[in-house]
Amino acid sequence: MEQKGLEQQELEQKELEQEAFEDYSYEIENRIRNLCWTVSGDYSLNLKLDTASFSKSPYISLYDAVKQGAFSRYFDRDAFGLYLVKKLYMGADEQPLTNLAQMAVDSAVYRKAARERPGVLEIRKKAFSDVLEYDFSRLASMYIGQIRIAVMQEAVRGEALVQSRMQKALDQLKSLEETEDVMDIIRVVDGLYNWLVDPYFERNHGSLEKVLSVTVEELKEFSWKDYLEEEAMEDDLVQIMNRVEQAVTQTAEVETEQEKKERRMKRIVVDEEAAAKMYSYIELNYGRSYLTPGEQDRLNRSLCRGAHADCRLYFTDGILSSMVKRNYQSEYARRARSDNLRVYGHNLRVSRRNIEQLADTLRRSLTLRSERETVRSEYGTIEPSRLWKLGRSRDKKLFDREIKKDSSEFVVHVLIDASGSQRSRQSLVALQGFIISEALSIVGIPHRVMGFCTFWDYTVMQRYRDYDEPREANKKIFEFHASSNNRDGLAIRAAAASLRERPEENKVLIVLSDGRPNDIIVNRPNSRNPAPYFGDYAVRDTATEVRKVRAEGISVLGVFAGEEQDLMAERRIFGRDFAYIRNIMNFSSVVGLYLRRQLDDTP
Repeated sequence: MEQKGLEQQELEQKELEQEAFEDYSYEIENRIRNLCWTVSGDYSLNLKLDTASFSKSPYISLYDAVKQGAFSRYFDRDAFGLYLVKKLYMGADEQPLTNLAQMAVDSAVYRKAARERPGVLEIRKKAFSDVLEYDFSRLASMYIGQIRIAVMQEAVRGEALVQSRMQKALDQLKSLEETEDVMDIIRVVDGLYNWLVDPYFERNHGSLEKVLSVTVEELKEFSWKDYLEEEAMEDDLVQIMNRVEQAVTQTAEVETEQEKKERRMKRIVVDEEAAAKMYSYIELNYGRSYLTPGEQDRLNRSLCRGAHADCRLYFTDGILSSMVKRNYQSEYARRARSDNLRVYGHNLRVSRRNIEQLADTLRRSLTLRSERETVRSEYGTIEPSRLWKLGRSRDKKLFDREIKKDSSEFVVHVLIDASGSQRSRQSLVALQGFIISEALSIVGIPHRVMGFCTFWDYTVMQRYRDYDEPREANKKIFEFHASSNNRDGLAIRAAAASLRERPEENKVLIVLSDGRPNDIIVNRPNSRNPAPYFGDYAVRDTATEVRKVRAEGISVLGVFAGEEQDLMAERRIFGRDFAYIRNIMNFSSVVGLYLRRQLDDTP
């Protein structure tokens, strides 16, 4: 009876909490709706409100409401939404199109709204400040995102870092500040899309005039299922219109799973001029290479073969260490380093305990290897008790010889997946790399730590610390930041090549990855155009590289830092030798167990 009473109390408490939450959500929704209605002057306006972002940032939600109301008041909202849907129908990519539309709508409405309500400027400033706080890393990894950052930084700080190409885009957006014609907004969005996103759109799909000539009947007959959620019950065209119209007045960065999937599978085509600029772009955004051109060419010729033909490797110490000039990528890298150090500070005790435990595990194994052991031998110190065997036995081991196992014959390469899919756990991955490196430094095992990602056809290998650097170099691992794609097979091949050059007999490769090798392919003129590197093809290639490396006598451990649904892919790649770190608390014991086995089992 007492148990039932407790359960009833818990149930009533949950109901009260749910009611309080619903009342709170209802109050927020009313505030946002009333603000939007007030700004628009139309209390019959059918609103699609984003109340979920209110708990993250009330200013983002409030400014979205201002933009919805102002855009509905000053412009033909339906005409603009219809243009966007027609552009999608003609083959445009939804995410960059809506991102450009968001910026254009903001430029067109914020001054108009502020003239009547000066407080709008402060709400806009605080909303942008919060977006820069929460979404900066993701925005900075995309060119259109960098333009959005410039717009927001100018609103927040009064100035922004811009390149000449970017300034042209900003000037076009600013030209909308005094417009009263929705066609001006449409022309700017269409022009920016065709310039920044798809320079071949007009040639392949048609001009703005052709886009606008698409009829509603054609739109209704088109299948919008790839753009809609599975649970959609409304008419397809109506729902896609609603979703697009809502997207253009959102401030926070949003990307659906479908958009992520489409973006991952996309094949990019570039012309000769763009291909010629690739190297300078990589140098600008990832830092200068520490190899000479001759050394890079030699490595590319020897390693970029088979599935990785027409790909290239680029070795750098990172943009913060070898910067060409200050830009958005360098600011992104600095922010990432600060975030990683902050997470390390918050987890200082746990991190130190993991480092001590892992170092102690390695130290014990190395001590055992260093102990002298007496073995029977055919030479050494004579053992009188065996002299009777002379002439009576074939056993010639009449001597004792002391041997000492060499504890210094080990070298480790730690390779970290630094692709964009690691962004949500970026600081945790950096922390894992730091723990391994600190423990190896303490016991004196030479090791290198590198991150890898792929942009265009370059697999960028960023060196955080080199084999024989002092322990102080380990802090550079906190410069780890995630961006772009990942060609795991080529990165593993490159890491193994560096291990082969080391004099140590026993070599270990530790790969921290999420089990999702995935690379957008760049089709260059006159290239052999390798197959798209994702899914089963990429997993099989990475697994093949791991088997080849092991066949050479290099031990390979996979440390899984990904989502649970990708565990099977990780297992296919690394077989039995992979560690799934569910909690940073047990990191040292899991990784230590594997490393100790390598030390103990090696003769």
